[in-house]
Amino acid sequence: MSRAARAPAASLAAYRLGVLSRSLAALLGGYALAASASMLLALALPMPRAQATLTGILTGIALYAAAAVWAFAVRSAARAWLGIAAPAAAMWLLARWLGGAA
Repeated sequence: MSRAARAPAASLAAYRLGVLSRSLAALLGGYALAASASMLLALALPMPRAQATLTGILTGIALYAAAAVWAFAVRSAARAWLGIAAPAAAMWLLARWLGGAA
C-alpha cells in the first residue's frame, strides 16, 4: 500500500477516534457533570430539601444537554474533556466538602 493510500486511512481513523472521544465526553462526562451539579445544588440551596433536590435534578438535566453540545462545539476532544471534567470534579469536591455522602 502506498503512502498516499495510507494517509487518508490514518486521517479517517484519527477523525473517528476524535468523534468517539467527544461522544464519551458527552455521555460519561455529561452524566458526571449533571450528577455532581445535582448533588451540589441539593446540598447548597437554602430551601426545603425536596425543593432543593428537584431544582438540582432539573438543573442537572439542562447541564447534561449543555455538556453534549459543548463536547462537539469546541476545537478538540481534549478541550471537551477538560471543559466537562474540571467543573464536574470541582462541584463534586465542593459537594463532598458540604457534607454529601457521594
